[in-house]
Amino acid sequence: MRETPTWRIPVGVLGLCLALGLYAMLIARYLHPLIATWPALAQLPFYAVLGIVWIAPLKRFLIWMETGRWR
Repeated sequence: MRETPTWRIPVGVLGLCLALGLYAMLIARYLHPLIATWPALAQLPFYAVLGIVWIAPLKRFLIWMETGRWR
């Protein structure tokens, strides 16, 4: 168990917030116009998948924040 704080945690949290904001802006800018005319029930699974996709690389990122290693 870590007893002293590391610089990776605040940097990682800020990086995560910036990355999620950029991801959301890219989705809103480039993908929303393509599906804006779809019925709402057709848009729902599309946005649900996009809302979950960003979690895929998160495991290694959290490991790096805690240990300093990517594995």
